[in-house]
Amino acid sequence: MKVLLLRDVYKLGLAGDVKKVADGYARNFLLPRGFATAATAGALKQAERVRASGDKLRQHENREKAGVAEALTGLRLEFPVRASEQGRLYGSVTHQMVADAIEAATGESVDRRSVMAPPLREIGVFEVPIRLTADLVPTVTAVLYPEDEEPPGPDDVATDEQQPETEADAVAAQPEPESSGEAEQIEPEVEAEGPPPAAE
Repeated sequence: MKVLLLRDVYKLGLAGDVKKVADGYARNFLLPRGFATAATAGALKQAERVRASGDKLRQHENREKAGVAEALTGLRLEFPVRASEQGRLYGSVTHQMVADAIEAATGESVDRRSVMAPPLREIGVFEVPIRLTADLVPTVTAVLYPEDEEPPGPDDVATDEQQPETEADAVAAQPEPESSGEAEQIEPEVEAEGPPPAAE
């Protein structure tokens, strides 16, 4: 299915782009959340206007979030956790825990949906992207270590970069469109179980 993006969508495209995506991806995520509309002839005539509006909004967001991106770049977050002898956590370090740790360390509030990584479930050092805007995606370092041990030093353990697991994860991390924002609006034509116990 071809869609016209009305908002920037992480790892898919920018507002005004026309993309071919799976029907389910479009109907279950992009269309109902207002990130895109079906690429009909009428919608495509407005693509340039959507792109110009998206560019303006993106520039505003980049200016607004530049200080936050600077504060997050290279930030090291330490999580003492309970884990098995194999290094698997009893639970996980969730998106909300990462967001809370960022706020505690910097005073900057970050939406948990901006954490572009799956929950962390094992001992190690991980590079976690934080999507502030389409252009600003600073990376923080999450250090998970046994609660009865000292945290490893910056040079002790190799890092693993964490990425969204699926297209759905990427879209789920998008901020909800604002009804009165600057992004162009075109009318479309057409968790199951409870969270795992938090690591201590």
